[in-house]
Amino acid sequence: MRILITNDDGINAPGLVVLEKIAAELAGPAGEVWVVAPAFEQSGVAHCINYTHPTMIAELGPRRFAAEGTPADCVLAGLFHVMKDAPPDLVLSGVNRGNNSGENVLYSGTVGAAMEAALHGVKAIALSQFMSPLNARRSDPYEAAAVHAPPLLRRLLSEGIWDEADYRLFYNVNFPGLPAADVKGTRVAAQGFRRYSAFSLEPHVSPTGRQFLWIKSGEQGRPTLPGTDVTANVEGYVSVTPLRCDLTAHERLDELRIAME
Repeated sequence: MRILITNDDGINAPGLVVLEKIAAELAGPAGEVWVVAPAFEQSGVAHCINYTHPTMIAELGPRRFAAEGTPADCVLAGLFHVMKDAPPDLVLSGVNRGNNSGENVLYSGTVGAAMEAALHGVKAIALSQFMSPLNARRSDPYEAAAVHAPPLLRRLLSEGIWDEADYRLFYNVNFPGLPAADVKGTRVAAQGFRRYSAFSLEPHVSPTGRQFLWIKSGEQGRPTLPGTDVTANVEGYVSVTPLRCDLTAHERLDELRIAME
């Protein structure tokens, strides 16, 4: 198996080291793992692509590249430049530092990379590690992902649903903020919504009198509705959520057609 990996935390992020090990285990001795990751952190860029200026790419070592672009740019670089002669069988994105459950999906560069791969018909999975007081200060805060990802991904690849629709399925996987031994299992879950929290901003004035606005995230660790990803993670489970790029509210189409006649 040929696997392309990327992330949004940057080429030097510890979560990428974890993902390289996960990918190597999946690929096996006869497989290949290729890295194309952002040269600098790109958290929160979602599915952005650098459409108006070129992306510089540098080869750092065998099968390892850094691109001055977004995670989606890195996937494009992998598919159409780095691996153009033999494309990947799978794209993995992560392991993100922090959860990409709930509405975070819409902001996540980690998910954006998987989304770009799916748009090109390549199997794709985004992986993120919830951070909490129970794991964030441990020597290996990514232990839950490192231990539980390989068997979970094998099962998802062999037993999961992989269709050939125009907007293909891809998967968002979030690991709870726990030591690996305390993870309770895996739940297939819908994307949740944190009704109690949202992104906001905080203004600051610099010593020179210039005004700056810092984006702030809200509380992350309370459950959302039953059966959703945030709730699964908070309750100690790995969440697996099937996603599509199609944002159409299909259940409202007929109602809207009638209303607009």
